[in-house]
Amino acid sequence: MNLQSELNKAVLFQNLELLANQVVEGFISGIHKSPFHGFSAEFAEHKIYNPGESTKHIDWKLFAKTDKLYTKRYEEETNLRCHMILDNSASMHYPEVANLDIANLNKIGFGVLSIAALMNVLKRQRDAVGLSVYADNYSYYAPEKGSERHHQMLLAKLSEIVKEKTPDKHTATYENLHLIAENIKRRSLVFLFTDMFQTSVENDKMFSALQHLKYNKHEVVLFHLLDSEKELHFNFENTPKRFVDVETGEKIDLYADTVKESYEKEVQSYFEALKLKCAQYRIKYVSIDVADGFSKVINTFMIERQKFG
Repeated sequence: MNLQSELNKAVLFQNLELLANQVVEGFISGIHKSPFHGFSAEFAEHKIYNPGESTKHIDWKLFAKTDKLYTKRYEEETNLRCHMILDNSASMHYPEVANLDIANLNKIGFGVLSIAALMNVLKRQRDAVGLSVYADNYSYYAPEKGSERHHQMLLAKLSEIVKEKTPDKHTATYENLHLIAENIKRRSLVFLFTDMFQTSVENDKMFSALQHLKYNKHEVVLFHLLDSEKELHFNFENTPKRFVDVETGEKIDLYADTVKESYEKEVQSYFEALKLKCAQYRIKYVSIDVADGFSKVINTFMIERQKFG
């Protein structure tokens, strides 16, 4: 990767917190388009009232505006434990982006900014967040905490990840997920950001590892990150090209159109099997095209957060 690309990354992610805030504020400003119509920026200081709770802290003024019951939140409250898991394997750094910006992200950039945005929401709601990162090994773990120091530490780590020059070449995702599952001791809402690319012989092991993440009654959401144009639909110019497997280094020379139909069929089959397994294990599966923005990620979080009890 050239020097200019590295400088672009450094400039973009030198203030990841500011970018995350822009994503969240953009979501709030467009919230009338989402299932949370009527949910204002005040959500940062409130939580949904659950029947049976004390009515002492209900915000009646907000009820008059929204016709919904919310209770006031206080700084000492930590109502949610959330653990973010980021796949930092070589395939997550595809496609290579020369001028990385908020509207032009590869999978790792999208994953990093998504996690930072969710951390922003969790911080507003005074919830605890932890982070695990893996590639060829389980390279980083931070337990769930809600302090400002902890928040800044995680942002620094995420900024470091997106600037990395040479991601690891081979990833045994299932091995790392088993290790991560052992580390998440207390019941948490777990978000996994990954492209789910691995060899077919690992599929059974991968599904077993996903099941392990449900241990201790965790709620798990799998955000399946894709560059749909290339990785799902294989839309390349029909000229001789060399395709290189970034995980194994294997190379193949071919015309894209000669394999497009069979490629799409195989990929769709794999994704459908993945969705079925997630449904079987009660893991929420969310397909994300990295070109489509962050609203689906934050919407999913808000829905799962309300359900988590």
